[in-house]
Amino acid sequence: MRWVLYPFIALLGLLAIGLAILALAVAFAWPTLPSLEALTDYHPKIPLRVYTADGALIGEYGEERRAFIRIQDVPPVLKHAILAAEDDRFYQHSGVDFAGVLRAAGANLVTGSKRQGSSTITMQVARNFFLTREKTYSRKLYEILLAFKIEQNLTKDQILEVYINQIYLGRRAYGFAVAAQTYFGKSIHDLNVPEAAMLAGLPKAPSAYNPVVNPKRAALRQQYVLRRMTELGFISEAEHQQAASAPLKVVTGPADVGGSADYVAEMARQIAYEQFKEEAYTRGIKVITTINKAEQDAAYRALRRGIMDYDRRHGYRGAEGYVDPTRTSTEQTEAMDEVLAETPDYDDLQAAIVTQAGNGSVTAYRYGETIRISGEGLRFAAAMLSDKAPPNKRIRPGAIVRVVHTDTRWEISQLPEVEGALTAADPRTGAIRALVGGFDFSRNKFNHVTQAWRQPGSSFKPFIYSAAFEKGYGPNSIVDDSPISFPAGDTGSQAWEPKNYDGKYDGPMSLRSALARSKNMVSIRLLKSIGPRYAQDYVTKFGFDAERHPAYLTMALGAGSVTPWQMLRGYSVFANGGYRVEPYLVKEIQDETGKVLARVDPPVAGETAERTIDERNAYLMDSMLKDVVRRGTAAKALVLKRGDLAGKTGTTNEYVDAWFCGYQPTVVAVAWIGFDQPRKLGSGETGGAAALPMWINYMRKALDGTPESYPTPPDGLIRIQPEGSATEELIYKENLPAAPVEAPQEPTSPPAEEAPRN
Repeated sequence: MRWVLYPFIALLGLLAIGLAILALAVAFAWPTLPSLEALTDYHPKIPLRVYTADGALIGEYGEERRAFIRIQDVPPVLKHAILAAEDDRFYQHSGVDFAGVLRAAGANLVTGSKRQGSSTITMQVARNFFLTREKTYSRKLYEILLAFKIEQNLTKDQILEVYINQIYLGRRAYGFAVAAQTYFGKSIHDLNVPEAAMLAGLPKAPSAYNPVVNPKRAALRQQYVLRRMTELGFISEAEHQQAASAPLKVVTGPADVGGSADYVAEMARQIAYEQFKEEAYTRGIKVITTINKAEQDAAYRALRRGIMDYDRRHGYRGAEGYVDPTRTSTEQTEAMDEVLAETPDYDDLQAAIVTQAGNGSVTAYRYGETIRISGEGLRFAAAMLSDKAPPNKRIRPGAIVRVVHTDTRWEISQLPEVEGALTAADPRTGAIRALVGGFDFSRNKFNHVTQAWRQPGSSFKPFIYSAAFEKGYGPNSIVDDSPISFPAGDTGSQAWEPKNYDGKYDGPMSLRSALARSKNMVSIRLLKSIGPRYAQDYVTKFGFDAERHPAYLTMALGAGSVTPWQMLRGYSVFANGGYRVEPYLVKEIQDETGKVLARVDPPVAGETAERTIDERNAYLMDSMLKDVVRRGTAAKALVLKRGDLAGKTGTTNEYVDAWFCGYQPTVVAVAWIGFDQPRKLGSGETGGAAALPMWINYMRKALDGTPESYPTPPDGLIRIQPEGSATEELIYKENLPAAPVEAPQEPTSPPAEEAPRN
């Protein structure tokens, strides 16, 4: 008996000593436990989010992507999946599942490792908020004690709510609400059983079970969760079988939102930061913009199509780069994947590596996919398949190229060098309806709508004509369209001999016809008559900066500097009947609860906005700008089959900038195309050829379902029959039909090469 009794007594003694030591450790540790204020007053760091006016998320800014959801709003299928995966006895235990702790401790003693865990949901909350993830027994003790303390202070639902919102799930996603969007592109309320099981499997190891990076391991983890849900009675065996075989559509692209509205989102972020500083990224602030999602997408597509069409007109420039052809074999896919990872995609312009080229076809590799291109898909790049092509441009094995997938085939394409801008607003309020500041925000963050100062060319002429109307001119006024020159003595610089774009001169003609045909000689004589200094002051009514439009005759040809944003504001005056409205992008800022922190209530044209030009002036200019579309340089816009469109093309000297600025009474839009470092776009790349198609493609969507509308002639106009004309014309009552006498000549121009031609 002694041989049995003594060891038993010794074992009891050791156990008592161990319990005493544990009690002492607990006694010393308990007072040092952190306050639970972070949990009892839980306020997660919610990022700044930017939305369209119709509720689409277009931007998110903050170190952590979060979205808070109340426990009562969590769908049961997700709650059951989480419990099955992490802690099926969550609602029964008091914070620690002792059976699980003993099981894990035994496994660790047998293996000599510390890899086995038994953390309950409560323990995970304790660790995530207050402790590190190191696997030591002292840290585990603190975790257990904190779990008890948490259970004493919070209800089970409160603990689960914190867990669901706080846990990290990979790809910058914190909490299941954001993870649903990140991995499946849908609301947490729309998750089905297999999707919920996939997400519930992530907390154990977000990187290892990430369905984007490790789809096979993620699928194994998902199957485990589904089995546990079945064993626990959360789903039936039939539901298990159906969920286990259901395909998952995982979002494999970038986790960031935005895309077509990246420039808009960045502008909104800057506005929020100016007001709230760093708090903007943690308070859950919502910025509601004025843009419409469908119109924004249409503007984005219109700009990209316009730029790509221009790029194709000027030929294929060759491969982007090369890799060692020995690294393009089927055994080298990992090496090729590394190269592709360093060559980012830009929307539909995807990077690929050529593995074979010749005999009228190209085979390329892209992340495990073999792409074969032939026939029409090679037409654009055919010249670079020839042995005569420059070695540093030729398409050969190892070449890095851009490919685009259409509805029927793969095609070789390229990244464009040219840039563009397209923006639109409601001319009655100034609310921006769409804004695209460049070809791709991730490639070039310079916002060409607000930051690009460019010569407007002939798109600036309507403001000169409007100034002339205040000096006694009218649409029927006759001005000579014949060659004109200025000696160096008159210019103070060098001799200037401006020309019409087409090199043709038609002699005396009406201002209406001259604007429709964009006659430079008429604009110059008109500006000379009213005086450049008067015109310089007059254009400030439209929001232009006087100092950027020197008082020289070259102002008649748009030799100053403007931004597309300014042109949008300027043309709004003609569209709304003579009122100046300021474009604005953000209509409301809310806190995380929806409380309005700031709101924009803009002046409205015809009601509270400031009148900036005479309503008769605006009406006559609108009438003349409609003629530019009906029978002038913007006649391509007739494809929209509307009679209420108005606008003006603009092409600067040597085809450096191409513009179209136009409107319908409910929407004004501006399109521009050019190189960041100004250089020639190429012969024939006028505003009507390069910029107008973008405007048309946007307006096709913006005006869908909008009935035609026309302004009512204001009082103070009389209708006359100009001599030799078959049509009547409206003029100011107080003006005589004849054109006024030209005023004395004023300073003429800077050097001629700075003057736009059209």
